[in-house]
Amino acid sequence: MLPTILDLSTLRDLYASGRLTPVDLAKAVADRMEALADPAVFITPVSRADLVAAAGDLVARHPEPNSLPLWGVPFAVKDNIDVAGLPTTAACPAFAYRPTTDATVVARLKAAGALVTGKTNLDQFATGLNGTRSPYGAPRSVFDAAYVSGGSSSGSAVAVAAGLASFSLGTDTAGSGRVPAAFNNLVGIKPTPGLLSTTGLVPACRSLDCISLFAATVGDGLAVRRIAEGFDPADAYSRPAAPHALPAAGLRVGVLTPAEREFHGDRGTEALYDGMVARLEAAGAVAVPFDYAPFRETAELLYQGPWVAERMAAVAAFHADHPDAFDPSVRAIVESARAYSAVDAFEGLYALQALRRRAEAAFAQVDILLLPTAPTTYTVEAMLADPLRLNGRFGHYTNFANLLGYAAIAIPAGFRPDGIPGGVTLVGPGFSDDALGHLADTLHRALAPGMGVDRAAALPEASRVAPPVPGTIPLVVVGAHLSGLALNHQLVDLGATLMGEARTAPDYRLYALPGTRPAKPGLLRDPGFAGPGLAVEVWGLSPDAFGRFTAAIPAPLGIGKVVLADGRIVSGFLCEAHAVEGAEEITRFGGWRAYLAAA
Repeated sequence: MLPTILDLSTLRDLYASGRLTPVDLAKAVADRMEALADPAVFITPVSRADLVAAAGDLVARHPEPNSLPLWGVPFAVKDNIDVAGLPTTAACPAFAYRPTTDATVVARLKAAGALVTGKTNLDQFATGLNGTRSPYGAPRSVFDAAYVSGGSSSGSAVAVAAGLASFSLGTDTAGSGRVPAAFNNLVGIKPTPGLLSTTGLVPACRSLDCISLFAATVGDGLAVRRIAEGFDPADAYSRPAAPHALPAAGLRVGVLTPAEREFHGDRGTEALYDGMVARLEAAGAVAVPFDYAPFRETAELLYQGPWVAERMAAVAAFHADHPDAFDPSVRAIVESARAYSAVDAFEGLYALQALRRRAEAAFAQVDILLLPTAPTTYTVEAMLADPLRLNGRFGHYTNFANLLGYAAIAIPAGFRPDGIPGGVTLVGPGFSDDALGHLADTLHRALAPGMGVDRAAALPEASRVAPPVPGTIPLVVVGAHLSGLALNHQLVDLGATLMGEARTAPDYRLYALPGTRPAKPGLLRDPGFAGPGLAVEVWGLSPDAFGRFTAAIPAPLGIGKVVLADGRIVSGFLCEAHAVEGAEEITRFGGWRAYLAAA
């Protein structure tokens, strides 16, 4: 029997034992989707027949259980992110189109073995934090159908919390990947802007948008994020990862001063925040009151400054022809762009830069922040009666993060006396995405709030996030260990983290090694050869994990020193020369992933 919540480790155990197959899982998820009481979660669900067929195709191509990192794992996709063959509506029927290619992030997850269950509902054009601004209905909190689910990634959060997917893709510009996590007892992963490609995303504010993740545990969210991330030259805002470490001991965590607390009279949610602050010391961190004012003022810029005009830029052509197709609240926000000039835009940039300096001063006193995810919540009825004012309250502690380029992880904070959940968010400097994970997971486990709708569920030990280990050793991988490919799980299972993408120096050749299962390439250095350089990834392992990993590498592969295009010399995969005799040279493709795509 399937558990209510489909966390990754439980699914992997069921698959490994033979008690479940992806086809069984597809049928069970289809049953759940058909029986769901909330009709507004999906805009376009994948049909039972298509979901079962996709699972069967996966097994035919990769019959060995767990042979891909996300083998047979179901996931849902917010309906402003392209999935080939399914309409993208952005919750606006007149805007709908049917893409022929997947968004880059979706393609990475599919390549890792994950199965799309459907396109989920959202606040139209991802403009809102409450989940009621959609002609397809308003998804509800899984704990009380009278309450909002949070938005704009409303359906994506409910799909995971209700057990319809193991994880889901949302987006986060102002908090849309964090607020719904708080209202549905989930983890919300908001990556550093640029870490995940936004190619194939309908933009809200293109310069700020992030594709985000909902998961049952921090470990699950981080594992999926590492597969989904990676520099994308087709995305002008994509950035190579530059991991930011945090202190291994004595971590200083900024907490709100009494003057900066705003819960709108919601003493239950305030008590949940206090409880999480109290858990910091037990987790080995130090709570440090800090000045929230520059972050609050930055948050106000998003909707009370010229950035609102970027929402018009995203849909200007469509708005010109179809103004009546917009939800009234969304239309009011988008059309408020008319109040701003080019001068206002520059003055906004100047104001943001000044606030960034003040935020840097605050961060000189702390390492990360612990904030309420949302100061309160509301019923659907109350939200519809006062949609702009009440929605605005949800972003009080979230709106600033992308403007300042931060990473964030939202985690559950427990339940008010009336059974409605709340959440807190850990916010860190850009590219502290992995470094935030251990404390976020520790606080989540100390609370033990269950997972999603199942308050009694125990967080699996297999998804526990290990503390950061000083002295991480970088490793260049070139073939089957790349993110999303067949052997990547060997790195992930050892706690390795993706440090970034890179290219080799020009004097390397790549060969497809015959007879290898799964297929593997061989990398050789040829001094004097002027090639294109080859796409690789750099992963970080602890000394112990590095030793265990390298000891298991079979001949003719081994570990040597690889020279990268940026001049770094890093340990990485190389091949014995005799093994490439008669092998096909594939250097011209520029990397193993490109070769596989062309094969």
